[in-house]
Amino acid sequence: MTTLRQDAWTQDEDLLLAEVVLRHIRDGSTQLAAFEEVGKKLSRTAAACGFRWNSAVRKQYKSAIEIAKKQRKGEKAEKVLEPPKPALETMEKKSKSKEEKVDQTELQNQSKPLVSFDSIIEFLSSVETTVKNTENLSEENEVLKNEISELQKEKNELLVKVEKLAENYHLIEEDYKALIEIMERARKMIVLQEEEGSRFKFQMDKNGNLERVKK
Repeated sequence: MTTLRQDAWTQDEDLLLAEVVLRHIRDGSTQLAAFEEVGKKLSRTAAACGFRWNSAVRKQYKSAIEIAKKQRKGEKAEKVLEPPKPALETMEKKSKSKEEKVDQTELQNQSKPLVSFDSIIEFLSSVETTVKNTENLSEENEVLKNEISELQKEKNELLVKVEKLAENYHLIEEDYKALIEIMERARKMIVLQEEEGSRFKFQMDKNGNLERVKK
């Protein structure tokens, strides 16, 4: 089934429409027959051809229509206008030219290989480079993982040392406080001894405390 066209009219189609209508007028046929003939050639409806003729084309060929009517009656036209250029022949020539160009393009495309040998070599080289880069990145990644693992171990060891140092610091701090207290007691005992005379003396007990004893 032929699909009817509904796109815009071209100049060549207008020329074809005028040529066929004028021929039918000269032959004594009807315009409806002319519209049907043009419609078959252009895959358009006869109504579309008639509308195009009456709305746009007919007013451009008023003189040619009068001459065609006189020729149909057997009368000689006083003025003979140059007939319109055969539009169908022009369209066929354009169509053939397009087909020849398409055929030449297809032949050129067929003569060229779809993939050249150089492009294959280039592609394989790029793949090889990509693989090498991936391997290098994998090795670097493994080295970095090992370094991170070693750094993590060092961090854990340092944390243990810090904890031990903190414990030692607290012990030293407690010993320091205890020493200060002993020194403070000794000072007080000395002051008290001076006040009470030399009847007593001071000595260190087993617990590290000073005690007063008689001489």
